[in-house]
Amino acid sequence: MEYIIICLAALLGSGLTLFSGFGLGTLLVPVFGLFFPIEIAIILTAIVHFLNNLFKLFLLGKSANLNVVLRFGIPAILFAFLGAYILSLLTDMQPLMDYQMGNHIFEIMPIKLTIGILLLFFSLFEVVPSLANIQFDKKYLPLGGILSGFFGGLSGNQGALRAAFLIRANLSKQSFIATGVVIACLVDISRLTIYSKEIINHSDHFDYTLLTLATLSAFIGAYFGNKLLEKVTIKTIQNLVTVMLILFAILLIMGII
Repeated sequence: MEYIIICLAALLGSGLTLFSGFGLGTLLVPVFGLFFPIEIAIILTAIVHFLNNLFKLFLLGKSANLNVVLRFGIPAILFAFLGAYILSLLTDMQPLMDYQMGNHIFEIMPIKLTIGILLLFFSLFEVVPSLANIQFDKKYLPLGGILSGFFGGLSGNQGALRAAFLIRANLSKQSFIATGVVIACLVDISRLTIYSKEIINHSDHFDYTLLTLATLSAFIGAYFGNKLLEKVTIKTIQNLVTVMLILFAILLIMGII
């Protein structure tokens, strides 16, 4: 049963999140977590996420905007390390509050609350008519990388902030997705470098058949998502990103993810 659930989540998640540029990891961690300890679930998700990004790079990489990759991606990677380091110093950080729904207790953490508010702010650029046509000047790309990397290192939720900036960077739909994929690959490499010791320590507990099938399922989802890309407009992608940003922000603020 776990094979079907995990592979289906990887297939659908990869296809749907191809357009938004974020969300696959958020979806896969709790699904893997149904069948594995959370530390194993995080590592397995990181591996599938990275391999799937490499496949998307093969499909779309030629459309990436190198200038945006350099100006956004390099600050993102550097500040991701800084954010991760600061997180290691904040291991005793306390939640602002907690609450219970059913049998689950959810905690509202300061970092995730901050990111949620930032994402809601960026969502205003799509839902408020007077802001809808505003584009971020290229000079602000390093700032976007700094924010994305730093808060991503603190919480692991880097993709949403990256998408919030790139969707307003006046890129074509192919370039928006491809540029995000290249940056995501660079971030995944840095993240897997940090995880490398844990990967080695837990390698005996991996189900390699399941890992392979989940990765292949993600490939299939990305392949068909890429085929569908030809039929959608940049406005459709902007609307999808906005909806996902708002949903993602609400779930962060509520402490659900």
